[in-house]
Formats: sequence, C-alpha cells, structure tokens
Amino acid sequence: MPTSSIVASTDLDRADELRHVLTRRLDEGELDLPLLPHVANQVLTLAHDPNADAGKLATLIQQDQALAAQILRIANSPAYLPRSPIVSLQQAIAWLGLNMLAGIAFSVSLQSGVFKIVGYEREVQLLWRHALATGLYGKEIARRLRHNVENAFLCGLLHTIGKPLILHVLVSDRQRSMRLPWSVLEPLINEFHIPAGVRLAEAWALPDPVQETIRFYQDDRYHEARSPTKGAVITCLADHLATFLLDPAEMEEDALRALPVIRDLNLYPEDLTALLDLADTVRPSVECLIV
Repeated sequence: MPTSSIVASTDLDRADELRHVLTRRLDEGELDLPLLPHVANQVLTLAHDPNADAGKLATLIQQDQALAAQILRIANSPAYLPRSPIVSLQQAIAWLGLNMLAGIAFSVSLQSGVFKIVGYEREVQLLWRHALATGLYGKEIARRLRHNVENAFLCGLLHTIGKPLILHVLVSDRQRSMRLPWSVLEPLINEFHIPAGVRLAEAWALPDPVQETIRFYQDDRYHEARSPTKGAVITCLADHLATFLLDPAEMEEDALRALPVIRDLNLYPEDLTALLDLADTVRPSVECLIV
C-alpha cells in the first residue's frame, strides 16, 4: 500500500476516534465549556439593558486597555469613516451607537481571549471572518425588513460559535489531534458545531433569539424558529451572503438568488441585488474587526 494511502487511512481512523469522543462528551455534558470573558459578559448585559448609557459602556471597556485600544482603532478605520479622529470611547460610542459598539466590543473580546488556538490561527481567523460577515449582512437584511439591527448582528456573529469551540476541544489533546490536517478536522467541526454551540450559548446565557439562531439557522431548519426577531431566518440568508463574499467558489450567484429563504423573507430580486452591492462595504468592515 502506498505511503500516502496509509497516512490517509490513519487520519480517517483518528477522525473516527475523535468523532466518538465528541459524541460521548456531548451526550454526557463533558465539553469543558470555556467561561465567557468578564468584560464580554458585562458588555452583553449592557447591550440588552434599556437603562444602559454611553458612560457605563465606556467605563466597562476601559477596564481592558487592550480592548479599548482595539475599539478606538476600529472606530477610526475607513470602514466607519469618522468625520474627525476619534480619541475617546465616548466619541466612539457617539459615532457608532451604543449597541453597535457593544457588539464590536463583544466580538473583539471573544477573538482575543477564549478562542485563541495555537497552531490554527489562520483557520480560526477564517471562522471569525465568516461570522463577522454574517453579522454585518444580517444587519443590512434586518434594516431592509425594519427589524432589530443590533440583534441581527449578534445572531450572525454567534451563529457558528460552536465551530471554534469544537476546534478547541479537538486540539486540547495535542498528542492526538495536532497532527491531524485541517481537511480532517473541518468535517468534524461542521458536524458537531450546532449542538456544541447550543451548549455554549446556554452556559453563557446568551439572549434567547441568539440561542434559537444557533439551533435553527440552517436552510432545512429555520422554519422551526419562532422568535419574532426572525434572527434564524435572517442569519440563514446572511450566512449564504457571507459565503458568496468570502468563498465565491462555494456558491454561484444564480444559486444564491434561487434560495427559498429569500422568498420566505419577502425580499425581491432588487433587494438581493442591493445586498450584493454592499460587498465593497462589508469586506473592509470585516477586515477592520479582525484582531
């Protein structure tokens, strides 16, 4: 048997072993869920507090100087086009809005903390790019439908939060999994990310619309979602738009335009054209949000 066939066979055997490990851990509730970073947790709470104000958010973000610096960098980026240089968090909140800045702070906090996975930095960055693009497209879809824009961003941002979690679990035993190529790990991540994401969302007490989106965002399941925010349905289309933007080989435009979710959202062909025309706006926004 050629050496390459032996290697491939060994990789598949180890992938099967890891599949059994993931199945058992999910069934027995032994995923070793990471804690939501303190600042991210408080930012999320503030974002859903009707009495929150800019001063509270600025004070919170200032507890983490690295996060504060990232926020100011993003607020001054070409993606957000400030009229003049933004030099304080209060100015950033005034320009971007409290809820938008809270979403950005939450995203930056997660990227720079919980899901820094040594050896898979490029792959994790690609996962975040897709999540960010989904969140940004979700905002634009929600805006056209006159739904809650910030909720749509958060649903899109976190809809595949189970993917970095599964990768984190897979590489925690470095002797066994670090030798596996991404081509073997990726199918496992795709297979298990929804149940893992649901467990993580429950542990982090994420808002109910976000939990529902994680569970039901896919094409064959969004009809099961019941939240009036339509987070799962909006995220389904946003997820496809993100794929079309970042990996166009995965989806042709004709296939995108034929998706049933477009009809289910009562969007017209010209609505989708307008969303596709946002590519040059969404792409730099994604890049400036990567930390």
